[in-house]
Parts: sequence; C-alpha cells; structure tokens
Amino acid sequence: MSVPLFFVTEPLIGLTGITLDEENSKHAVQVLRLKMGNVVELTDGKGHVATASIVDDNRKRCRVAVQQIQSIPKPSRQITLAISLLKNRNRFEWLLEKVTELGVATIIPLLCERIEKESARLERMQSILQSALLQSRQVWLPELTEPQDFKAIKKWKLQEGDHFIATCNDVAKQLLSSLAMTSKKNVLICIGPEGDFTDDELKIATENNFMAVSLGASRLRIETAGIVAVSLLAC
Repeated sequence: MSVPLFFVTEPLIGLTGITLDEENSKHAVQVLRLKMGNVVELTDGKGHVATASIVDDNRKRCRVAVQQIQSIPKPSRQITLAISLLKNRNRFEWLLEKVTELGVATIIPLLCERIEKESARLERMQSILQSALLQSRQVWLPELTEPQDFKAIKKWKLQEGDHFIATCNDVAKQLLSSLAMTSKKNVLICIGPEGDFTDDELKIATENNFMAVSLGASRLRIETAGIVAVSLLAC
C-alpha cells in the first residue's frame, strides 16, 4: 500500500513541521485512520515531496514532523494547453483532471469567437487540479491562468518553443503525431471551440507563427481533443 500523499499550500523547503488544514486532517485521521507515528508524504506542487510522520493525530489540526524533503526536476518537455471554455462545466473539469494526470505544465482557458462568454470558476478548477495531482502522485501542479481572449494572442507571454493550433478547417496543416517527437522543450497547443476556430482566428495565429496541425481523421469533442493533444506531446 502506498504512503498517503497530501497537498499543502506552504512551500516545503526549509520546513521541519507543518499542521495540516482541517480538511486534510479529517481525511488523515477519520477517513484513513492514521495515528501518531504513521508516515505520510506531502507535496507543495512545486516539485518538492516531503516524507513526514504524524506527531499529533488531532482530527482538525493534524501535526506532522518533516523527516526528509526531495526536489523532483520538471519534465523535460513543458506542455501548455490553451483550450476553449465549454458550456458544460463538468466536461471541462473532467478535461482538467485528465491533462493534469498526463503532466501538462500550464492550462490557458480560451475565450473564442464561437463561444458565449463563460465565467470560469478558477477556485473550483484549482481544487480539481490539486486532486488530480494527488491521484496521479505527481509533484508539479499545473499553472492555471485567467481566461484569455484568443484574439489578444500578441499580448500572451509566450515562452520560446513550438506553437501549434489544432483545426479541422481546410487549411494546410501537418499531423501533430508526426511532429511530437521532434518538438522543442516548450510546446503550446491551442484547441478551439465546437465549430472550430474562425478564419480570422486562424489568420491571427498564423501571423504569430503558430503552425496549423491536425489531431487525426476523426472530429473530436473539445475535451477529447485536449487530452489527445497532450498525450501525443507528452510521449
């Protein structure tokens, strides 16, 4: 049985002990029935994982003593997924969970022409990312940005690397699967809304050195396209 892993908001480096918040304390003591002396692991989502032991099994303020802290390097390829918001929030939240499990580095919710203006519940989304991080036992929490207007792409703070835009439109494009193995360290992939990006949006992307790509012969749901794209790039 694996050692229970908990997410903490405090940076772990330099800590010798920490009191878990009430939710984590309840889960540790009442659900997992952990007691004094039991070993747990902690991560701050910034590449650090700590081995700790419980020194106070209070169900509201469980205290642990940190024994060892490891620093785990970032994945060799940093993947940014810029993807259209969905009307169906459950589908978008499912997407967040799956791409976190796959190791995406950054998620940019997109506001595109062919979607109604959607409100983004960032606090709820952040909670989903943290849960997915723990479930997949990873230690790098994806960065979740504020929703970005796709047409303001020039204002995005883009890292150097390969920038792709997935489309089903009849434009010159290459298969992402054929480019994935030779892509650079930093990769950004854009996924549009149902109905795809507009011609104007594709023109803006091309003018900003985005390469049009195809995810394959099938027309995919937005959330499926996001997962397929990240899967291909994470290989």
